[in-house]
Amino acid sequence: MSDGIQFYIFGYLKLIIPQIDAVNFELILGIATGNYSLPAKDWLNLFWRLILSLILGAIIGLERQLKHKPAGLRTHMLVSFGSAIFVLIPLELGAAQHNFDAISRVIQGIAAGIGFIGAGEILRESQPNGRSMPVSGLTSAAAIWVSAALGIAAGCGLWQLGLMGAILCWLVLSIFKILEPHK
Repeated sequence: MSDGIQFYIFGYLKLIIPQIDAVNFELILGIATGNYSLPAKDWLNLFWRLILSLILGAIIGLERQLKHKPAGLRTHMLVSFGSAIFVLIPLELGAAQHNFDAISRVIQGIAAGIGFIGAGEILRESQPNGRSMPVSGLTSAAAIWVSAALGIAAGCGLWQLGLMGAILCWLVLSIFKILEPHK
């Protein structure tokens, strides 16, 4: 959208809503155009991205909590929240503008680190006679990994991607369970 059109829309909104300022206008414009980006170091932008990460993690975590899984609502919310914070740090420091690999390295580190948390969810029980039982907790580990990815999306300001990912993950966790063979 050209600057002239934005100036015209801002003037019109200023007549209707006298309290609107340039930052709120950019927020409204970003949401309306599907391109959510605000100036760096804007606390409202940071707060929105962190709240979004908590909401996206809660969508998956609530489903896990209702199924009485060990990693439930709080775990998924915190994994998503932490991932968003890790992504926001280089963005706020300006490292992403000077070194394009900064965000990539952060995302790689999150993916590897969350793998350790997911590994803690995977259990393999053995029977007294030495025979091993099937592995359990793979879905919970994958859900934790997806929660981290949703937090990364929220931290980068990609709220549409995060919301679509959370909804699709919730569908996979809740609906596709009926397709699995019963034990």
